[in-house]
Amino acid sequence: MNRTENPVPENKSMNKEDNPWLEGLKTIALSAVLAIGIRQFVAEARYIPSGSMLPTLQINDRLIVDKLSYRFNNPQRGDIVVFSPTSTLEKQNFHDAFIKRVIGLPGDKVEVKNGKVYINDKAISENYIEEAPQYQWRPEMIGLPDRVPLNSYLVLGDNRNNSYDSHYWGYVPREKIIGRAVVRFWPPHRVGEITPEPIYQP
Repeated sequence: MNRTENPVPENKSMNKEDNPWLEGLKTIALSAVLAIGIRQFVAEARYIPSGSMLPTLQINDRLIVDKLSYRFNNPQRGDIVVFSPTSTLEKQNFHDAFIKRVIGLPGDKVEVKNGKVYINDKAISENYIEEAPQYQWRPEMIGLPDRVPLNSYLVLGDNRNNSYDSHYWGYVPREKIIGRAVVRFWPPHRVGEITPEPIYQP
């Protein structure tokens, strides 16, 4: 007697065609999650709305801001950083992020006099500024400690005489710093890496 074997039923999913709409939605959702994750933790794009960083950064320049490296390293003198408004700026109804250059590190004594910035009583060379500062400044003039506090930074715009920066409102706490500007991707003729020049040797 011949025995007829029952065929093994094929997996239904093998016969079932994938729904292209469902696959499209999955792809969009995954892309959105990745984009949000990258923007939150790795990098994001920013544009320059004002002339406070001239001539280094022009109005409407588009930049990539590295948000990852400061999770492992501290900001360095010369870094161009993006930061959220400090408590003082929030009281003045500022809500958008600022972009400035780190000048004073924790423990530094910073002064502006005779058209130069002095760090720990030594003038620093700055070949990137729009023009020499036409003001005299010491932190005590606006009620600040004479040295940059721990976990804080002093930041100035490269357009020294047209920048609303630390010499008006004070130091930037470390936790307010979003990241470091690393690459300009627009306009095309200005594409390139953003580096802290010159190497700072007071």
